[in-house]
Amino acid sequence: MTGDTPTRPDRRPDPWARLRAATPARIGLGRAGDGLPTRAMLDFQLAHARARDAVHAPFEPERVAADLAGLETVRVRSMAGDRTTFLQRPDLGRRLDPDDAAALPPGPFDAVFVVVDGLSATAVHGHAAPFLRAVLDRLPGWRIGPVVLASQARVALGDSVGERMGASLVALLIGERPGLSASDSLGVYVTYGPRVGRLDSERNCISNIRPPDGLSYAAAADKLAWLMTEARARKLTGVGLKDDGPLLGGA
Repeated sequence: MTGDTPTRPDRRPDPWARLRAATPARIGLGRAGDGLPTRAMLDFQLAHARARDAVHAPFEPERVAADLAGLETVRVRSMAGDRTTFLQRPDLGRRLDPDDAAALPPGPFDAVFVVVDGLSATAVHGHAAPFLRAVLDRLPGWRIGPVVLASQARVALGDSVGERMGASLVALLIGERPGLSASDSLGVYVTYGPRVGRLDSERNCISNIRPPDGLSYAAAADKLAWLMTEARARKLTGVGLKDDGPLLGGA
């Protein structure tokens, strides 16, 4: 092994090359002495920097609202007043600011969509609006409330919003925790009968929405529309709602 290029004494092809080309996972990186080759180390450092940037990137609700032009939006905040507090106090990110709660329009609604920054505003800025439009196209006849844009928020904040707005169901779009192969992954959590105190086992989740490397908007929207329709018919989500719908497609 010399420099950055894996070599084999017998000059046979590198057996890891085909596998590396099929996945973003860090496999078969080789070594340079006792360490990683320079290219592998630089790629790792770049991915780590992107993940950190995604976690600390400020959420721009006005940008998402502009991308959702034509749809009514409402902006709210959690009880976490800034990014540092949000990261250090997950409990505050789950609680809706009382002043903002009072401004939420009352329902009843069949469903309310909540868009929150979570741990990657990068994912929300890039994917929330086109994905949400794809979902709404698949829900004709539903009474949909205004789209709620929430800053410094976590998944459970959707329970407060949905309960306050009289929604039968809440679908919360959130920036997922960045990894070292994806810093812009969008997830969505569906909860029937949202109310404060709901458990994570009472939700259904679709993750890794990030074309072209993850789920396409169309495939994820098909799955979400199916889950929402089944949740409304069966009046439940979570472990009681088995995912028997169509298989998810790729990008």
